[in-house]
Amino acid sequence: MPQDHKPLLVIYTGGTLGMIEGPRGLEPGRDFSRRLSQALQSLPPTRRASLPEFDFLETSRPIDSSAAAPSDWQDLASLIALHHPRYRGFVILHGTDTLAWTASSLAFQLQGIDKPVVLTGAMQPLEAPSSDALGNIEDALRFAALPELQEVAVCFAGKLLRGVRTRKWHTRAADAFVSPNYPRLGEIVDHQPILFSQRGLDIQQRGAPRFELPDYRALPASPVARIVFWPGISHRQLAAWLDAPQVQGALLEVWGGGNIPETPELLGVLAKASGEGKLLAAISQCPQGNIAIGAYAAGSGLVDAGVLSGDDMTPEAAMCKLIHLLAQPLPIAERHRRFVTPLVGER
Repeated sequence: MPQDHKPLLVIYTGGTLGMIEGPRGLEPGRDFSRRLSQALQSLPPTRRASLPEFDFLETSRPIDSSAAAPSDWQDLASLIALHHPRYRGFVILHGTDTLAWTASSLAFQLQGIDKPVVLTGAMQPLEAPSSDALGNIEDALRFAALPELQEVAVCFAGKLLRGVRTRKWHTRAADAFVSPNYPRLGEIVDHQPILFSQRGLDIQQRGAPRFELPDYRALPASPVARIVFWPGISHRQLAAWLDAPQVQGALLEVWGGGNIPETPELLGVLAKASGEGKLLAAISQCPQGNIAIGAYAAGSGLVDAGVLSGDDMTPEAAMCKLIHLLAQPLPIAERHRRFVTPLVGER
């Protein structure tokens, strides 16, 4: 069947957009296929008729996305890989709290994908007054039908963002997501999807599909520590994280362009962890801009300690990339090489 005649696959994982009132507040709701079908009937006839056809799949355990874990990312990527030949694109309905994390992980697991994978969610449940859910779903469906989009993206509030560049930026606003260091991939104009040329992976990094689906369950619980430096952090506090045997890597969020205290004991902890084969990387605590480790004397110790530069990656992308690399049977040198290499437009 020609690609443009194939339907989309919509995968519902839970999240606010599908929630219903429970005895303790909003909780994940089921039967979302019927509810969505009913909501779509409220669209003007011409808009409804122009929507792409889609099949619907609900995961076995819809969840609040705050409960998501790497094993959930693995299951979702495997599901997309399984159904990849039958569909022209995919829409993932997901909670907003960890949507950027799931998008980042999927981007690494589905490297080389030649079809759209569009994640969206909502700040209000589908049936709530003035909900943003139906609009976001409609927009995501329209973007997921574009064959020119060949990567994992996030569609929210009329904007299309690279998944591995996306962050949730506001707890309540309808326009809750941003892409701090990369321009948007597209936007909705008069209910039509517009892709911006020269920004997509179809232009930048095109190659044969080569999904990487490592076993995240083989990793220990919390294999990567996320450590945000603060004034006065001690080497003992840092060692409490890095000396733990289950920790195989760490994301260090340092100051400015890549600075930390030049304390020999602190740098010694980092060098010891790196020497033990633990994968250490650093990004800036500033949400915009990149780091240049070693540009300041206060950051030169990171280079000597074997800490890799995360450039301008988001914390979500950097963490997911570390987990992804650790889950594969790679020598440490190859993990280092792949971390500093742009794989899916993440840096």
